[in-house]
Amino acid sequence: MKKGLIHIYCGDGKGKTTASLGLAVRCAGRGRRVLIVQFLKSQDTGELHTLEKIPGITFLRGEESFGFYNQETNEQKEQRRTVYNKILQQAVSACREGQADLLILDEAVASYNYDLIDRALLLEFLRTKPEGLEVVLTGRGPAEELLDLADYVSEVKKVKHPYDKGIKARLGIER
Repeated sequence: MKKGLIHIYCGDGKGKTTASLGLAVRCAGRGRRVLIVQFLKSQDTGELHTLEKIPGITFLRGEESFGFYNQETNEQKEQRRTVYNKILQQAVSACREGQADLLILDEAVASYNYDLIDRALLLEFLRTKPEGLEVVLTGRGPAEELLDLADYVSEVKKVKHPYDKGIKARLGIER
């Protein structure tokens, strides 16, 4: 890959993270290095157990569990913001140092929308990212400025979801 592109997987349907992780497997399968950064997620999920075993795939995520954003106090949101900005800065530094061929910023769109990450830093990084770096952002409702920077935008649309019937996330399927 001489020119890395920017992808956004968005929409209200299930599968945005799953699509990005499929791309991570594909990329690592070709001997490339993948850095996966997760925002708004701290729980133990099935894909972590497998992906951490694949050479070339590295995860960067907060150790803290914050709960649901809309139920947090302003102080908790500020704590989250501090953690997420540290993680974003680490990812930017790693990519600028040539440590990744593919960067996945899972739930960066929502974090951007909630002002939980430094918007100026993310935009500047996307505009000036290393030439060969492929970048994926996931989340609902991407801002126009993110859409403008993207080369791919794929929308996952919910038609039906078991949660609407009260079925919670299941081990091995949703988590």
